[in-house]
Amino acid sequence: MSERAAPFFCPYCGDEDLRPSEAGHGAWECHGCRRAFQLKFLGLLSATNHGGASHEQHRD
Repeated sequence: MSERAAPFFCPYCGDEDLRPSEAGHGAWECHGCRRAFQLKFLGLLSATNHGGASHEQHRD
């Protein structure tokens, strides 16, 4: 079994002082901004689906 990847930066402040949280699997604590967050792998995208969101802006 391979080791899971860890985040390099806090998604909120960009700080690198991250530590695993005792809150559970995939939970991290940022000691820069004092936020806790959780990462979750959702799955792989199909070759025909690029995230489901359109990059076009709709104008009224």
